[in-house]
Amino acid sequence: MSERLYKYIEITDLKDMLKKTEKEYANKTAYKIRKEEGKYKEITHLETRKMIDALGTKLIEMGLKNKRIALIGENRYEWEVSYLSVVCGTGIIVPLDKALPENELKDIIERSKVEAIIYSKKYEEALKKIKNENVGNLKYLISMDSKVNKKDIYSLNILIEQGEQLIKLGNREFIDAKINKDKMSIMLFTSGTTSKSKIVALSHQNICTNLMDIASVLDINSDDVFLSFLPTHHVFECTVGFLFALYKGAQTVFCDGIRHIVENMNEYNVSVMASVPAIYEKILKTMRKEMQKQNKLEEILKKEELYKNKTMDEKKKVFTEIHKMLGGNIKLLISGAASLNPEVEEKYRNLGINLVQVYGLTETSPVIAIGNNKYNKIGTVGKAVPSIEAKIVNSNEKGIGELVVKGPNIMLEYFGNKRETDKVLKDGWFYTGDLAQIDNEGYIHICGRKKSVIVLKNGKNIFPEEMENLINNIEGVEESFIFGKPISKDKNDLKIFAKIVYNDEMIKEIYHTDDKEEIHKIMSTKIKEINKEIPKYKAIKGILVTQEPLIKTTTNKIKRQNNLENILKEEITL
Repeated sequence: MSERLYKYIEITDLKDMLKKTEKEYANKTAYKIRKEEGKYKEITHLETRKMIDALGTKLIEMGLKNKRIALIGENRYEWEVSYLSVVCGTGIIVPLDKALPENELKDIIERSKVEAIIYSKKYEEALKKIKNENVGNLKYLISMDSKVNKKDIYSLNILIEQGEQLIKLGNREFIDAKINKDKMSIMLFTSGTTSKSKIVALSHQNICTNLMDIASVLDINSDDVFLSFLPTHHVFECTVGFLFALYKGAQTVFCDGIRHIVENMNEYNVSVMASVPAIYEKILKTMRKEMQKQNKLEEILKKEELYKNKTMDEKKKVFTEIHKMLGGNIKLLISGAASLNPEVEEKYRNLGINLVQVYGLTETSPVIAIGNNKYNKIGTVGKAVPSIEAKIVNSNEKGIGELVVKGPNIMLEYFGNKRETDKVLKDGWFYTGDLAQIDNEGYIHICGRKKSVIVLKNGKNIFPEEMENLINNIEGVEESFIFGKPISKDKNDLKIFAKIVYNDEMIKEIYHTDDKEEIHKIMSTKIKEINKEIPKYKAIKGILVTQEPLIKTTTNKIKRQNNLENILKEEITL
């Protein structure tokens, strides 16, 4: 458990958060949106809160008090306003994955029993069809993009205008609504097929204690600019990006897409971003490539070695040119949702770029541990945040066991699923399903998912993420996937294999070939070199080399079972 390093505003619920922070940050910019080249729309924190009050007031007037309301769309301020207008006095919010296919969207609307859905135009045709089929309890379709009310479709903008009028006429039903901080207010579907996905029930207390914990260990203030990139429906972006930015009075800007991240960092003078390891790996490769073009890479690498033991501030001054590539204002990069390669983390920090890891799950609202300016150790996820107790159970001789945690940010339950809830909540402790070590200084080392560990016949454990990090360090490799497969009649006698996804452009540039057989030979040689450096039981016996990306969730987390099912159909050689 880490100590609190910074002052924070105490809040009981998200409505309380909006009220208390409004006094502090009313005239600060909450959102900056590009309208056209060089022209922007700015929305203050006060204006944001007024929109939330207006929309909430109108939703209650429409009969949606205490009802479930779904939300789907790309990252935008209307999504965030809608979320808070539901959760702060109207009903229960059900954020949906924007990548859901129509059949799964239909199933979730039925399972969650939502009565309204707020959406962006991409989903309109599918939702009209679902409503016409009388699926579940769905009554209202509310469009974030429509400027006028159409047949059976409400305009979000008009609802906000109507809510403003209701407030002027004295309607205070939303504004004065009392929040039960311990009751389910957020329903989150875990990733996976709809039939298998569980519904995580979160309360205001779960989220707000997490916000206060994060604020107490990260040096973030109202002058910071957050780049919103990861899908907002995902609890990592929702808590650490969207809600935390509003809580701290910071400004949020929205990314134009994966290819525009660095460009947007420069355009908006971004200081904070929460993203996934794959993005940070991509940015690092882009920076290295640029340095190579300018014939400066060798000089940079020498300086990295020379200054690696200096302070972050000293390194920042030495590598000003690198910082300018990212806009020159980067203060904190947060990596989560998957394992970050320690070498990538070290390379950023050697350049004076403050990249830290965060660890958590949907069920923990999400942050369990995070690195910061004072407590950061490369290869770890930092220490548990102040409200969380963490311990290891059923550990082996190396101290590796399942990480279990206790604290006010732990979910209420898997909604309507006592059997699954009882599997993970035992005597107040949440069993994360992750294998970890906690060192004598309190730093948490995540080894991998318990269910992903490959157990060999000799009893040795292979952590796929650890092996994948080694492969991902090979120049030209985009990503990789480690799996076990029997090569004899004995199904328990597993051997280690790898799927390697390469970047065509980088392979051409580095190895001067686009011949698939030649690329396979190159990768085979590289794997043999890795095999020499690792214990024999970990040796990779065969590889599958491809440009086909791995199957992942919308936050770039590898779907292990789906990938394994696909891979085992293919021929694997070394």
